[in-house]
Amino acid sequence: MRWFATVLIALIAGFAGAAIFSLSGLADSQTREYLLANPEVLPEAMDELQRRDMLARIEPLRSELEAPFPGAVLGNPQGTVTLVEFTDYACSFCRSSLADVNRLIAENPDLRVVIREYPILTAESADAARMALAAAQQGRFEEFHLAMFAQGQVTPETIEAAAVEAGLDLPQARSAIATGIFDAQLQNNVFLARNLGISGTPAWIVGDRALNGAVGADAIGRAIAEARDS
Repeated sequence: MRWFATVLIALIAGFAGAAIFSLSGLADSQTREYLLANPEVLPEAMDELQRRDMLARIEPLRSELEAPFPGAVLGNPQGTVTLVEFTDYACSFCRSSLADVNRLIAENPDLRVVIREYPILTAESADAARMALAAAQQGRFEEFHLAMFAQGQVTPETIEAAAVEAGLDLPQARSAIATGIFDAQLQNNVFLARNLGISGTPAWIVGDRALNGAVGADAIGRAIAEARDS
């Protein structure tokens, strides 16, 4: 824990501009007194530390991360603010977050939501993800995305039912899936997730922020506003 405290203290001292640190990482008495007098800065410092760490992870991957599989976009495809969602159709938290995404799209006309299929829960998740990409290929991604989550369970039967509801050409979709052309996209999503430290769904990337779990529209909305302002 010493390294953690040292980093936090060093970061706070950088903000305060009043501390000198030895190579051992021990703060001088002035810094200690500042921390004791102002303990409320610790959460702010931790938040800033996490933000900087995440930015260092995101920035080298940003262009690839924000470039969607063709058609796998919700909201405004030409939007100037990009929200990336890692999702799994078998994830109940992803399903419950769908209303949050719809609300954010309605409230932010400049929002582009890049969906990254990250099927990590079941084998059927991967089958649904491939069908979603086949739907994107046919220009029916949003329709399938909504229909698949509405099905609840992910089974071969519900995947087909969602595809039919979305208006897919099923023979064409199955033929595309059989070629394996969508597997590289799914593997790349795994690569991106691992490099960003994402291990579950839903996960959200916007600007230099990463949010994990069903955090709600308000939390994501604040991150969107921050990304827009920056």
